[in-house]
Amino acid sequence: MQANTCLRLHVDIYRAIADRTRRTILDELVDRSGQSLFELCARLIMKHGIHSSRQAISQHLDVLEAAGLIRTRREGRSKLHWFDGAPLKAIGERWPIPADEDTSHSTDEGIEK
Repeated sequence: MQANTCLRLHVDIYRAIADRTRRTILDELVDRSGQSLFELCARLIMKHGIHSSRQAISQHLDVLEAAGLIRTRREGRSKLHWFDGAPLKAIGERWPIPADEDTSHSTDEGIEK
């Protein structure tokens, strides 16, 4: 993979996970794989109080798919979605944290989940 392609992929991943709704969608797909848009919308409303339109959630899913963070498959009229953590693993492999490094003094305490 060329350096520019790798860098673009990482930028897409960072952009994708920068949004709270997209992170919540990923959490839902980790919790329950193979969900349709309808199922995801229902779970986002019931569990998280996210009342975005189906079109808005569909656009979030497109961003996540473009970043390689989800896989999709058509079954009849439905499109099912699965989490794919490989791009996040690639970032961790690029910038590994040494096992003996003390991360308790991290300055990330104020970052929202």
